[in-house]
Amino acid sequence: MQITIREATEKDITSLIDFQLKMALETENLTLDIATLTQGVKRLLKDSTKGRYYVAEENEAVIGCLMTTYEWSDWRCGTVIWIQSVYINGAHRGKGVYKKLYLHIQQMVEADPDLRGIRLYVDKTNLAAKEVYTRLGMNGDHYQAYEWMKS
Repeated sequence: MQITIREATEKDITSLIDFQLKMALETENLTLDIATLTQGVKRLLKDSTKGRYYVAEENEAVIGCLMTTYEWSDWRCGTVIWIQSVYINGAHRGKGVYKKLYLHIQQMVEADPDLRGIRLYVDKTNLAAKEVYTRLGMNGDHYQAYEWMKS
């Protein structure tokens, strides 16, 4: 299996929307509003200061994706990359697709002196994802995420 990683473009909008709809349903049993999601995906693709999507391809078919966003760290005087919106097509899970996406982001961070590290959050019941992140050298020992979202 030859997997390539690249930054997403507008030609990937359909795949990105499809993956996010599936991820929300799988992970949170949540049906997203497609109009809001579509607008959100398009806005990010047009404004890289909001973040970036990366896709994994096999034979020119998009088989997975993740989104990165940015956090300024005054403690580290640099930017921490947050990984979000991870989705791997079901037929390709367990084959190292996420690992390739993650290593791509890790190499970007290693190469850029202004980038300080990588963070992500995971549903505490998602044991499979937690295992993958641990195998890649990440740890969940230090922080616990909390959130408030307006209705």
